[in-house]
Amino acid sequence: MRFHTRKWVKPEDLNANGTLFGGRLLAWIDEEAALYSIIQLENTKVVTKFMSEINFMSSAEQGDIVEIGIAVEKFGKSSLTLKCEVRNKMTRETIIRVANIIMVNLGEDGKSKPHGKTEIEFVKNRLGDE
Repeated sequence: MRFHTRKWVKPEDLNANGTLFGGRLLAWIDEEAALYSIIQLENTKVVTKFMSEINFMSSAEQGDIVEIGIAVEKFGKSSLTLKCEVRNKMTRETIIRVANIIMVNLGEDGKSKPHGKTEIEFVKNRLGDE
Protein backbone atom coordinates (compact mmCIF):
# COMPACT_ATOMS: atom_id res chain seq x y z
CA MET A 1 0.00 0.00 0.00
CA ARG A 2 1.27 3.45 -0.86
CA PHE A 3 0.72 6.27 1.59
CA HIS A 4 0.15 9.42 -0.45
CA THR A 5 -1.27 12.01 1.91
CA ARG A 6 -0.50 13.23 5.39
CA LYS A 7 -2.83 15.22 7.62
CA TRP A 8 -1.99 17.08 10.79
CA VAL A 9 -4.69 16.65 13.45
CA LYS A 10 -5.73 20.16 14.52
CA PRO A 11 -8.19 21.38 17.20
CA GLU A 12 -11.02 21.69 14.66
CA ASP A 13 -10.62 17.98 13.79
CA LEU A 14 -11.40 16.75 17.33
CA ASN A 15 -14.54 15.26 18.84
CA ALA A 16 -15.92 15.84 22.35
CA ASN A 17 -13.42 13.28 23.72
CA GLY A 18 -10.45 15.26 22.41
CA THR A 19 -9.57 12.67 19.75
CA LEU A 20 -9.87 12.75 15.97
CA PHE A 21 -13.54 12.91 14.92
CA GLY A 22 -14.42 9.84 12.84
CA GLY A 23 -16.48 11.90 10.39
CA ARG A 24 -13.48 14.12 9.63
CA LEU A 25 -11.31 11.05 9.04
CA LEU A 26 -13.92 9.51 6.72
CA ALA A 27 -14.09 12.78 4.76
CA TRP A 28 -10.29 12.69 4.34
CA ILE A 29 -10.49 9.06 3.18
CA ASP A 30 -13.28 9.84 0.70
CA GLU A 31 -11.30 12.76 -0.74
CA GLU A 32 -8.14 10.65 -1.03
CA ALA A 33 -10.06 7.84 -2.76
CA ALA A 34 -11.56 10.35 -5.20
CA LEU A 35 -8.20 11.95 -6.00
CA TYR A 36 -6.55 8.56 -6.46
CA SER A 37 -9.36 7.41 -8.76
CA ILE A 38 -9.36 10.62 -10.81
CA ILE A 39 -5.65 10.19 -11.46
CA GLN A 40 -5.92 6.47 -12.25
CA LEU A 41 -8.97 6.79 -14.50
CA GLU A 42 -7.90 10.12 -16.04
CA ASN A 43 -11.36 11.57 -15.50
CA THR A 44 -12.45 14.28 -13.06
CA LYS A 45 -15.99 12.89 -13.03
CA VAL A 46 -15.66 10.12 -10.44
CA VAL A 47 -18.01 9.47 -7.52
CA THR A 48 -18.06 7.27 -4.44
CA LYS A 49 -20.61 4.47 -4.81
CA PHE A 50 -19.86 2.32 -1.78
CA MET A 51 -17.75 2.26 1.34
CA SER A 52 -17.64 -1.05 3.23
CA GLU A 53 -17.52 -1.67 6.92
CA ILE A 54 -14.90 0.45 8.59
CA ASN A 55 -12.77 -0.69 11.48
CA PHE A 56 -11.52 1.94 13.91
CA MET A 57 -8.51 0.35 15.57
CA SER A 58 -6.99 3.26 17.48
CA SER A 59 -7.44 7.00 17.85
CA ALA A 60 -5.43 10.07 16.99
CA GLU A 61 -4.98 13.17 19.08
CA GLN A 62 -4.29 16.82 18.43
CA GLY A 63 -0.81 17.25 17.00
CA ASP A 64 -0.61 13.74 15.57
CA ILE A 65 0.29 13.33 11.92
CA VAL A 66 -1.75 10.70 10.13
CA GLU A 67 -1.08 9.27 6.70
CA ILE A 68 -3.62 7.82 4.30
CA GLY A 69 -2.79 4.77 2.22
CA ILE A 70 -4.75 3.60 -0.81
CA ALA A 71 -4.37 0.42 -2.85
CA VAL A 72 -6.33 -0.93 -5.82
CA GLU A 73 -8.22 -4.14 -5.16
CA LYS A 74 -9.69 -4.49 -8.66
CA PHE A 75 -10.72 -2.72 -11.83
CA GLY A 76 -14.35 -3.10 -12.88
CA LYS A 77 -15.88 -2.09 -16.19
CA SER A 78 -16.75 1.41 -14.98
CA SER A 79 -15.51 1.20 -11.40
CA LEU A 80 -12.38 1.00 -9.33
CA THR A 81 -12.36 -0.86 -6.01
CA LEU A 82 -9.87 0.43 -3.46
CA LYS A 83 -8.82 -0.42 0.07
CA CYS A 84 -7.57 2.11 2.58
CA GLU A 85 -5.52 2.23 5.74
CA VAL A 86 -4.86 5.29 7.86
CA ARG A 87 -2.01 5.17 10.34
CA ASN A 88 -0.15 7.40 12.73
CA LYS A 89 2.93 8.59 10.84
CA MET A 90 5.22 8.58 13.86
CA THR A 91 4.16 5.34 15.59
CA ARG A 92 2.93 3.46 12.46
CA GLU A 93 -0.08 2.35 14.53
CA THR A 94 -3.14 1.70 12.36
CA ILE A 95 -6.04 4.06 13.10
CA ILE A 96 -8.62 2.76 10.63
CA ARG A 97 -9.02 0.25 7.82
CA VAL A 98 -11.63 0.29 5.07
CA ALA A 99 -11.77 -2.98 3.12
CA ASN A 100 -13.62 -1.74 0.02
CA ILE A 101 -14.30 1.65 -1.47
CA ILE A 102 -15.98 1.54 -4.87
CA MET A 103 -15.47 4.56 -7.08
CA VAL A 104 -17.45 4.92 -10.32
CA ASN A 105 -16.27 6.59 -13.51
CA LEU A 106 -18.90 8.92 -15.01
CA GLY A 107 -19.49 10.25 -18.49
CA GLU A 108 -20.59 13.76 -19.43
CA ASP A 109 -24.22 12.69 -18.88
CA GLY A 110 -23.51 11.81 -15.24
CA LYS A 111 -24.03 8.08 -15.80
CA SER A 112 -21.47 5.34 -15.30
CA LYS A 113 -19.09 5.00 -18.22
CA PRO A 114 -16.54 2.26 -18.99
CA HIS A 115 -13.02 3.49 -18.31
CA GLY A 116 -11.02 0.86 -20.23
CA LYS A 117 -8.35 0.52 -17.51
CA THR A 118 -7.09 -2.85 -16.30
CA GLU A 119 -4.01 -2.04 -14.24
CA ILE A 120 -2.42 0.66 -12.13
CA GLU A 121 -0.68 3.35 -14.12
CA PHE A 122 1.81 5.81 -12.76
CA VAL A 123 1.70 9.36 -14.09
CA LYS A 124 5.43 9.29 -14.84
CA ASN A 125 4.81 6.38 -17.23
CA ARG A 126 2.07 8.32 -19.06
CA LEU A 127 4.29 11.33 -19.57
CA GLY A 128 7.25 9.46 -21.01
CA ASP A 129 10.87 10.29 -20.33
CA GLU A 130 11.68 13.70 -18.97
